[in-house]
Amino acid sequence: MSAVLKPVPDVFADASVHSAPTALAVNPHPQRKDWFDPAPARPTLEAERRYRKERLAVAFRLFAQFGFDYGLAGHITARDPERLDHFWVNPLGIHFSQIKVSDLLLVNAAGEIVVGEGPLNRAAFAIHAALHEVRPDVVAAAHTHSTYGKAWSALGRKLDPLTQDACVFYGDHGLFDDFSGVVLETDEGFRIGKALGQHKAVILKNHGILTAGPSVESAAWWYIALENACQAQLLAEAAGTPSPISPEVAALTHSQIGRPGGAEHAFQSLYDIVVRQQPEVLQ
Repeated sequence: MSAVLKPVPDVFADASVHSAPTALAVNPHPQRKDWFDPAPARPTLEAERRYRKERLAVAFRLFAQFGFDYGLAGHITARDPERLDHFWVNPLGIHFSQIKVSDLLLVNAAGEIVVGEGPLNRAAFAIHAALHEVRPDVVAAAHTHSTYGKAWSALGRKLDPLTQDACVFYGDHGLFDDFSGVVLETDEGFRIGKALGQHKAVILKNHGILTAGPSVESAAWWYIALENACQAQLLAEAAGTPSPISPEVAALTHSQIGRPGGAEHAFQSLYDIVVRQQPEVLQ
């Protein structure tokens, strides 16, 4: 017996299936908004302090996710917006993946803990106190013993503009080639600051990498980007002889993507994920 085929109902014949057309919501005042536009300022010093601390705590958790959490080494600092010779930093001994806003320490210019329990990483103070002093434009600085940054630093030279991403650092990173052991005195911090100059990053020979920026977001994202650039060049040189971007094009590309705005937006996209998945970070 042959099967009896039933007619397929015409769902589109029923007007109730159709949704009513939605009017296009047009902005009555069209405007440009680019990724490099500066973020609006916070209304009070306390609001700015809280903003920096929240981004600082999340930056540590991001660094843990990226694997920048080797041993007890590593620190990110954020200048306090009111006490300009003080900065917020992570306490020694709490894993990056566990840091919360309430764990952060406020340290003064003498290396004394003003807020928080500690202990304080003395190397963090020696490096960052000097950097924050010689670069008043720097709000945040980041340094850890990440794998590719350490490996590249052993070569004792600056990065080449091999890729578009690497051009963020073209002509905008220094080289500190005077490693003399663990940094425990601020005089070496000042020498690192001199090697950094007005740049956003510095290669610390036989030590690692360091970034600095006008916001927590820019310093943290530039660290992630610099580690990535070190990895890319190490891979390229292991595979063969890389062909760098010409100086003229590299300089142009740096002018297009080397500003803090792009870094801050890149960081914010990751910040939103961490806060959504780990809301306790803001406690």
